[in-house]
Amino acid sequence: MELPPNALKRAFRAGRPQIGLWSQLTSPVAAEILSRSGFDFLVIDTEHAPNELPHVLAQLQAIAGGTATPVVRAAWNDPVLVKRLLDIGAQSLIVPFVQNADEARRAVAATRFPPHGARGVAVATRASGYGRVAGYLARAHEELCVLVQIESRAALSHIESIAGVDGVDGLFIGPGDLSADLGHLGDPGHPDVCEAIDGAIRRIRATGKVAGILAPVEADARRYLDMGCLFVAVGSDVGLLARQSEALAARFSPR
Repeated sequence: MELPPNALKRAFRAGRPQIGLWSQLTSPVAAEILSRSGFDFLVIDTEHAPNELPHVLAQLQAIAGGTATPVVRAAWNDPVLVKRLLDIGAQSLIVPFVQNADEARRAVAATRFPPHGARGVAVATRASGYGRVAGYLARAHEELCVLVQIESRAALSHIESIAGVDGVDGLFIGPGDLSADLGHLGDPGHPDVCEAIDGAIRRIRATGKVAGILAPVEADARRYLDMGCLFVAVGSDVGLLARQSEALAARFSPR
C-alpha cells in the first residue's frame, strides 16, 4: 500500500491557488456533500467548533473520494492534539496562534517522528493504512502540510522568522483574532486591519512560503487571490446554511 498523496501540498508546489470552505457543522453527511461540490479543500475546525476526535475521523472518512482535500485546524499548538489528528489520517493541518519561530518549530516537531521531531510512534493507525503503508514512519512527513496561523501583532512582527522554519509550508492569516488584537474587535474590514493583512501577505510571499486567509466576502477573496494567496477559504458551511435558509424563508414570508 502506498503513502496517500497530499493533493493540497502538490498544488502549492505547482503554484496553483486552492479555493476551499470552512466546516464547523461537525457532520460527516455535510462534509461528504461539501467535499463533492468542487472545492479544492475543506477545513475541519476543531478550535471553534464542537469537533472531537470521533467527529473528525468520521468527516475524514466521508470526504475521501471527493474533490476536496481535508485540512484539520487543531484546537491548539499541542503535540498530543496534533498526534491524535495525524494518527487518524489528517495530512494537512492548520495550527492556531503561532506567535514566533520557536512556536512554529514546536508545531512542526509535533508532526515529525524522531529524530526529526517528537511525534509519538504507533504502527497500526489509520494514517499508516493500519500498518499496510510500507515505510510509513520514514516517509510520513513527505505528504504532510503544515500551515501556521498568524493572528496577532506579535506574529506579524515575526513573519519572516516563522516562515523560515523548516517544515512550515505556509502562513495562514486569521482576520478575526488579528482584528481584535489590533484594537478592532469584530471589524476585520477596518482600514488598519486591511493594511496589516495586505502587508502580511506581501511579506509571506516574499519568503517563498504559501500565504493563506479566510475571506468570506467575495471581493476580498478575489483581491487576496490577485495578491498571490494560494490558500483561500471563501466561506463556511454554517454561513451558507444560515444565509441561504434565511433568504429562502424571506422569499415566502408574509408581506
